[in-house]
Amino acid sequence: MASLLTDPLFEVSGRGPAPIQSFYHFSVTKSDVVWRWWKISPRIVDRYSKPGELKGFFLGEVRMVFGLRILEYTTALCRGHYDYLEHLSDSLLLRIINYLELEDVGQLGRTSRRFRKLCGSEDFWEQAVHRHCNTVSAEVASLAVEVGWRTIFFTNKLQLQKLISRRRLKTEGQTPDSDTNEEESPGESLETNQYLSNHASPFFFFN
Repeated sequence: MASLLTDPLFEVSGRGPAPIQSFYHFSVTKSDVVWRWWKISPRIVDRYSKPGELKGFFLGEVRMVFGLRILEYTTALCRGHYDYLEHLSDSLLLRIINYLELEDVGQLGRTSRRFRKLCGSEDFWEQAVHRHCNTVSAEVASLAVEVGWRTIFFTNKLQLQKLISRRRLKTEGQTPDSDTNEEESPGESLETNQYLSNHASPFFFFN
C-alpha cells in the first residue's frame, strides 16, 4: 500500500483571507512540511519582498489561510494516518465502485465531492449499463450520447424502445408518431431487441 503514496502527500495554494492579499503554498511530503509565502502589498516597502519558505508545521497559519479541515487532514498525514483512497486513480476507483449495489453507490456518493462526482459520472453509468445486460447495441450507445447513460439505465424497456424508434424516424427525416400507444417498430435490430430483453429497470432512485 505504501507504493500508492505519491510525493507530495498533499499540497494546496491560495491567497489569505481578506484583507490579506499575500499568496501561500502549503505542502506535506514524505520527509518535510513546507510553508511558502509571497507577500503581496500595495505598500512601497513591500514591493520588492522576496518569496519566503520555512519547514515545519505552522498550526495557526495553516488554519487561518486554508481552514480547519485542511489543518486536521494534514495533521493526520504527519502522524502517519494516510487516506489511501485519496491516492487511487479515478479509473481504479470506478472499477471498485462498480462492484457495489446501487443503493450503496448512492450512499457512497454522499461521502465526499470526489465520490459524488465519480458516482454520477457518465463513465460509471456506462459501465453499469454494460454490467446489467449482455449486449448494448450501437443505437443504444448513440442514444446515450444524447440523453446520458444514467437516463438509459433508469428508462424502462418500452420507453427506451420508443426513444430509439423516434430517433430513427427523425434521422430518416420522418415525423415521429406522438401517440403514446406506439407499437414496436418491426424494423428493430436484433441487437437492440436483445438489449431490451436483458435490460433491468431498477425501482429505486439515485440522487
